[in-house]
Amino acid sequence: MTIAIVKFPGTNSEKDVLRALQAIPDAEPQIVLSRQDPALLLQADGVIIPGGLSYGDYVRANAAAAIDDMRDVVREIADSGRPMLGIGNGFQILSEFKILPGSLRPNKSGRFVSKWVYLRVCENPTSFTEGLEGKIVRIPVAHSEGRYQVGKKRLEKLNNSHEVVLRYCDVDGEITSDANPNGSIENIAGVVSENGNVLGLMPHPERAVRGEAGSNDGLLILENFVRTTLDR
Repeated sequence: MTIAIVKFPGTNSEKDVLRALQAIPDAEPQIVLSRQDPALLLQADGVIIPGGLSYGDYVRANAAAAIDDMRDVVREIADSGRPMLGIGNGFQILSEFKILPGSLRPNKSGRFVSKWVYLRVCENPTSFTEGLEGKIVRIPVAHSEGRYQVGKKRLEKLNNSHEVVLRYCDVDGEITSDANPNGSIENIAGVVSENGNVLGLMPHPERAVRGEAGSNDGLLILENFVRTTLDR
């Protein structure tokens, strides 16, 4: 297995991710249920935690998931340096697991948001955004708890260490409050771990893989993820 797509109870975007990866040469994706033998996940060269309503969001998004048996396995994989991607609800899981800093809170509007957004990619290169540095990409969001929050000191470190990868912007790349769909601090849409192998982002790259459907910018991020797993 090259890439494991982890399905927690309630996850609903795993097949979208699977289809997107199957279009990328040599990706070899496979869906792995969170209740399966953790050893299956440990065989993967890379891991994606897709979006959805993990555990139905009955307790704050993913608070229940944080006690799942898969937690320690996911942490072990992240610590090993293998590439890991958390999308939407997957980003929430990674923050609950303390693999990524900060938390995802209810949208400032109090409403579910589903729309296409523009994102400005950081100037500093990461394995996930190679070739996209400084560019504006178009990818959809779909969430009710996507407002990224982090403490002042950790925010300063995120900025100084170039761990912020994506920010919501307008079509011209300007970082404005009107372009922020959920009220995230400093328009943050995606961050990487300190060692750069784990990316969490609220937008859904697997839903932006065909130009005729609106954009293929998400495919570029997924292709970089696959390349990174193959290069290890």
